[in-house]
Amino acid sequence: MSESPRLPGERLQKYLAARGWGSRRELEQWIAAGQIRVNGRAASLGDRVVPGDRITMDRRTLRVQADSEPPRRVIAYNKPDGELVSRFDPEGRPTVFNQLPTLKKGRWVAVGRLDLNTSGLLLLTTDGELANRLMHPTAAVEREYAVRVLGDVDPSLIQRLQAGVELEDGPGRFERVQEAGGQGANRWFHVVITEGRNREVRRLWEAVGVRVSRLIRLRYGPVSLSRRLARGRWRELDAGERMALLVMAGLPAEAPAAESAKRTRRPYGTRARRR
Repeated sequence: MSESPRLPGERLQKYLAARGWGSRRELEQWIAAGQIRVNGRAASLGDRVVPGDRITMDRRTLRVQADSEPPRRVIAYNKPDGELVSRFDPEGRPTVFNQLPTLKKGRWVAVGRLDLNTSGLLLLTTDGELANRLMHPTAAVEREYAVRVLGDVDPSLIQRLQAGVELEDGPGRFERVQEAGGQGANRWFHVVITEGRNREVRRLWEAVGVRVSRLIRLRYGPVSLSRRLARGRWRELDAGERMALLVMAGLPAEAPAAESAKRTRRPYGTRARRR
């Protein structure tokens, strides 16, 4: 049986994801909504692009070139409370994207989100495909949080949280719950989840009658929040950390040349220029 002929070009959403226009899931939604055009016509899911094609969305334009994919970058950002993981806010509140290094090509894609009142580790990458795979529920990537709660927490309640409780969007559970100190009514716990549902950590505690007073993400998959990384600062991941993320996402390893390329890296505690 003969093989099907290989179609020319590259899938539109894959091409744009690799250049930081968004995660593959976001791009597919924008294509379905008619927000992306190729050579002046509305794109459709399944479209492929070849060198010379012109892609437009909102005010952005990209000419498809016969070149290699841009270098992949991944950074860890220590998000403070009060910042949104959003590019624009009609109320003018600060967003994490105001604090990130400027890119000559592409844009930063957040690997998951943290709500306004949650701080800690946020990964961002220029590779939308990597972001999509790390966020996809089938990847079951562990997210670890430090959570300060107000209320009585006994062993039976912890067992309930690990066995699973019913939420409005389906059952949820913590993979692990570990005590981490505190006195009186305010106690700290470290918890691990493998989903990225909206406000899931807070909602799980609230479902058993306990209020969360502080929430900090400590780890996303193999990458942990460094004590040396101050709030509102970012750092570039090293080769080992990037490799661990690629393995977890099921993507090919980086070519050796990628690591030898010179990059300007800011030390811990250096604030990026506002965009």
